[in-house]
Amino acid sequence: MDETTFWACIKHGAVPDRGTAKPSSHALPADLVQLLISKMGLDEAEVAVMSKEDAVARMEKYWAEGV
Repeated sequence: MDETTFWACIKHGAVPDRGTAKPSSHALPADLVQLLISKMGLDEAEVAVMSKEDAVARMEKYWAEGV
């Protein structure tokens, strides 16, 4: 960490980039994944390749029709 980054953190609370992975904007929320697997009985591999839109649509159909 350089001095400029250090003082920006101290004075302004600007947290330096530590190289942590940022979640994808297309990643499924964990609670949705849990519902798809536990309530609907879907396989983890199937859920892993679903888009967010597809996953939400599947849950909506499950809640509306029980399917």
